[in-house]
Amino acid sequence: MEKPTLDPWLLEYNNILRDNDSVYRSAAKKLNIPESTLWILYSFRAESRPITQSYMCSLLHQPKQTVNTALKQLEAQGCISLCAGGDRRTKEISLTEKGEALAQITADKIIAAEEQAFEDMSPQEKETLLALLKKFNQLLRQASEKLL
Repeated sequence: MEKPTLDPWLLEYNNILRDNDSVYRSAAKKLNIPESTLWILYSFRAESRPITQSYMCSLLHQPKQTVNTALKQLEAQGCISLCAGGDRRTKEISLTEKGEALAQITADKIIAAEEQAFEDMSPQEKETLLALLKKFNQLLRQASEKLL
């Protein structure tokens, strides 16, 4: 079977994605926290509605087991608390005072860096970047649904 030749544009796109992941991974390392913890704390900053484990999984696009492990670690450290939500089977997650302090010295710094990066882009550049990423994801999702 012949090896497919990858389009140079596709190779560059994948390189950019891996580089973007690397930026966040490096930032988490500098902040001395696991990347999953960083994204959980980030989610608390980004969301105004109550967050359940299920909702956190959808926000992070991560499996339940991955999110659950990170949440258990945060709970053991006293950074989050779980309390009964509207449904007895679901628990809402909230930051404790310790978790709030951790978010301030980690996720808030990442958000400030992101805001600075976006501030350095023109409105048209931001709009184009986001529109094209959304379009590519939509097209890729459609194509990948036809894999089997």
